[in-house]
Amino acid sequence: MKTLVITGASKGIGFETALKFLDLGYAVINISRTAAPRDEIVNLSIDLGSPDAGAQLQTQLLSRLQASEIVLVHNAAMLVSGKLQETSTADLQAAISLNVVAPHVLTRTLLNHMQPGSSIIYIGSTLSEKAVPNSYTYVTTKHAVIGMMRAACQDLVNTGIHTACICPGFTDTEMLRAHVGQDDQILASIAATTAFSRLITPQEIADTIVFAAQNPVINGAVLHANLGQIET
Repeated sequence: MKTLVITGASKGIGFETALKFLDLGYAVINISRTAAPRDEIVNLSIDLGSPDAGAQLQTQLLSRLQASEIVLVHNAAMLVSGKLQETSTADLQAAISLNVVAPHVLTRTLLNHMQPGSSIIYIGSTLSEKAVPNSYTYVTTKHAVIGMMRAACQDLVNTGIHTACICPGFTDTEMLRAHVGQDDQILASIAATTAFSRLITPQEIADTIVFAAQNPVINGAVLHANLGQIET
């Protein structure tokens, strides 16, 4: 059976992606501290930012897998506001640990089980290729995600495994709403910055992830899924 291994699928983009792959007949394994609310999803409660995440993945994840076609989606991420001037080294290291190191650890854990036809999909951001004030750690780590995806593409030549990075724009998720303090006026002003004057739905990003996973011609590619942002 084909398998989806995804991080952070308890809600938002991750949960909608898990549902799409369930509908396609995949076994779905979610790795997050909070369980996804569907009985068909296997939930592994692993803190990917912890120093022993690699050991936990070895014992909890690999025992559930056989060599097969695997879609690996690196979705979990830490979003923290803050400027360079106020970001401590510890804060930056914590963001790098979850947003950059954890995808590396999980990929290395699964790589020998990924048969040709497998894919590794990284979730970036509009801020993977640009920057805005007050997002120092997020911009830094999301730029690194694109570099990791491109490097993985080069190193996986002739393996039959392809990579892509999906960069969502402003998506109507719990994380975005929490980030703006549940302020509907701020959400409306954000929506006005897209060419469609609305927020992206998590389902739209999930559809984009499925497309990238199923089409190896999308290899080493960055796909911006942002409804067209209005540049000012």
